[in-house]
Amino acid sequence: MFKCYRLNMEMLPKSSALRRDARHNRAHILDVARQAFRTNGVDVSMDAVAKLAEVGPGTLYRHFPNKDALLAALLVDHYEALDHRRVEIEAQDSDPARVLERWIDALGDWMVAYEGLPEPLRAACRQESPLTPTCHAVTATTERILNAAQQSGVARGTVTGRDIFLGALAIAWASGASLAEDDTRDVLSDVLRDGWLEQK
Repeated sequence: MFKCYRLNMEMLPKSSALRRDARHNRAHILDVARQAFRTNGVDVSMDAVAKLAEVGPGTLYRHFPNKDALLAALLVDHYEALDHRRVEIEAQDSDPARVLERWIDALGDWMVAYEGLPEPLRAACRQESPLTPTCHAVTATTERILNAAQQSGVARGTVTGRDIFLGALAIAWASGASLAEDDTRDVLSDVLRDGWLEQK
């Protein structure tokens, strides 16, 4: 009985320590990847992230099987910030057209959280990836905001939330391109607005 008790006491702390180590490794990898992507964009390789985090590739891939999984984990905080901004926009503005316009601006900021992010987001719209659920959630929110503008008669009924999402994504990509001008995002945002705004 005594031996059994001692065995259990030895096993539980070991298991708990392994879980703590795993949580610590995951958090550390995310911190390192966040800084690397902020500095050099999402083109930083997984191997480079592992080296910067001073962990083996096996440890990295055990937590994040691919870069999209790593990006999806990093975007959790950004998504929460985006949703918080949505709440603020809807609380501050009663004009459905203005709410939609400000939401599209917020989308643009979210989509350029890291340089090069628009490309994996675009890919996630075409095929399933760890980023796809986030894209679907943001698109659904965009659809709801657009519907309010359509019901009030200020947005065209032929436009969809997916159209708006992809339009904002295209603007985010174009404004980050090497040939982009300083005002590229503003100019293209006006073009997108002309596209969804109901003409009187």
